Amino acid sequence: MSGMTTATVAARPATRPAVLILLGPPGAGKGTQARMLEERFGLVQLSTGDLLRAAVAQGTEAGRAAKAVMEAGGLVSDEIVLAILRDRMAAPDVARGVILDGFPRTDVQAAALDDLLCEAGQEVTAAIALVVDDEAMIARVAGRYTCAGCGEGYHDSFKVPARAGVCDRCGGTAFRRRADDTAETAGARLAAYHAQTAPLIAYYEGRGVLQRIDAMGTIDEIGADLADIVSRVSA
Repeated sequence: MSGMTTATVAARPATRPAVLILLGPPGAGKGTQARMLEERFGLVQLSTGDLLRAAVAQGTEAGRAAKAVMEAGGLVSDEIVLAILRDRMAAPDVARGVILDGFPRTDVQAAALDDLLCEAGQEVTAAIALVVDDEAMIARVAGRYTCAGCGEGYHDSFKVPARAGVCDRCGGTAFRRRADDTAETAGARLAAYHAQTAPLIAYYEGRGVLQRIDAMGTIDEIGADLADIVSRVSA
């Protein structure tokens, strides 16, 4: 399987950590593919939700600010998210690069991320859009579930554990399914994704770092296309 259209991206200096952004609707497989890229290239996946929870648990200044907002029932501001991201990207374990999942979501956030990276002498290496068929994606979302122990993703039709009821990754036997993983909610999330992400795709296309791949193939096919992109832009 070959990728879809791709932009020409200049190779970054070998000493500069890769900064990859995965764009795709819920159920496109961003989490699964990010873990595969982590293992293959030594990158670190940074999920906005995980970063917020970790910062709150660690009691950092930004984490305390986020906790106060969340306890009050508000939405954590871009400024707080960026502060948490800045702290995390300064850690030694991300020296080879990161995969951003869940941020940015708008072109305003993308511009703010560019400013943050510029402070550290970095830039976005590639923004990779996982292109999907909406109807097929709804079916994909409605059948997914995860290991309660390690978070490994599975699907009723496309990816089941090698041993029934046992996680391939950690050997756990407890699984969970999100209550909102239904055809109705999946359709609504897809509509919201397309509305919110269209400007973001245009933003990165304008900066010459956008890549598109067909995300309706198998996990291995999508992984091969992603690995090809990462290998080229990280050279």
